[in-house]
Amino acid sequence: MKIDVKVIPAAKKSLMKQAGNWWKIYLNAPAVDGKANKALIALLAEHFNVRKGQIEIIKGLKLRRKTINIEDI
Repeated sequence: MKIDVKVIPAAKKSLMKQAGNWWKIYLNAPAVDGKANKALIALLAEHFNVRKGQIEIIKGLKLRRKTINIEDI
């Protein structure tokens, strides 16, 4: 399954909101040294109940708008 997300790093708390066809994801991790991407993968894995290894950022690795592939959903 592919999903489009918009990431807001350095938020007060981590949470996910669905906005139409894409997700708005607030992360309490800063966008430094890949910390926000790691936090994003951890949050998605918990939300969709999959392993972190099943989640891959396929587009937008260094951008706020990303396309994510989640295997086996």
